[in-house]
Amino acid sequence: MKIPISLEDLTESLRCLPGVGPKSAQRMAYHLLQRDHAGAQRLANALTRALEHIKHCEMCNNFTEEVVCGLCGSERRDSGLLCVVEMPADLMMMEQAQCYRGMYFVLMGRLSPLDGIGPREIHLDRLLKRAQDGIVQEVVLATNFTMEGEATAHYISELLHTRGVRVTRIARGLPVGGELEHVDSGTLAQAVMERREI
Repeated sequence: MKIPISLEDLTESLRCLPGVGPKSAQRMAYHLLQRDHAGAQRLANALTRALEHIKHCEMCNNFTEEVVCGLCGSERRDSGLLCVVEMPADLMMMEQAQCYRGMYFVLMGRLSPLDGIGPREIHLDRLLKRAQDGIVQEVVLATNFTMEGEATAHYISELLHTRGVRVTRIARGLPVGGELEHVDSGTLAQAVMERREI
């Protein structure tokens, strides 16, 4: 049986989403066409609108519909602090924690030479320019504690140190409410090494 070309295109298009393989994409396509025409139309409209209106903030590189996003335009933020995160989702987590009141720079990725992602792909030139604008006093590196995230943090810290910029890194350790017997040995070892006086 020959599958209609438009259905095949829809299925293939859904495969661009992370974690969606051929079977999942096919299930989604059938669901949208068979059970949720209104949802399919909303999805199509939302994608079209987003592609037409969403761009990168000129200051922080996050997604926005404006030239400068609301966070960067806020006078209540500490413009002397610049937190570097990998992705917009990381920025959202920082904001939800309500522990940071400075500005941000979103890399939109992390260094990963095996995947062809180098300094240019994560906008390090824009970060360097922002960090040396005369306003930023401290750059807080909040990349993930993965091999790529650590390599990215190290690379950025070296670049900024040579330019006389103060650089800090978010701490690692035990989660709030965590019990020692359930923590992996790497996290426990890091917590012991980064202990502080009380």
